[in-house]
Amino acid sequence: MFRRRPANPYVKTDSAQVFRVRVRTQPHGEEVEVRFTKGAHIAAGEGGTFFFRKPIVSPRHLDRGELVVHFDRAYRVTATEAENLSFIPVSEWPDAGA
Repeated sequence: MFRRRPANPYVKTDSAQVFRVRVRTQPHGEEVEVRFTKGAHIAAGEGGTFFFRKPIVSPRHLDRGELVVHFDRAYRVTATEAENLSFIPVSEWPDAGA
């Protein structure tokens, strides 16, 4: 009757409040992990939706990019966007089972 939406392959939910994303910079391939929470980092969007937007500067090469994660009203990930970055699927993380 009701279909459950599959989890987004790029966003790991650590708890009901905490999310993680890993990206790779396009210029040098440097990996950067971002951790964010509902209460401190996610903003209200239009129509009752939510989003997280974060500029990224890699620590070694200072590569720049921006990531955006969109959520529905129930904080389920609906879309991901990246500028000058590529998302690393959770299944490829070294600690994917953790």
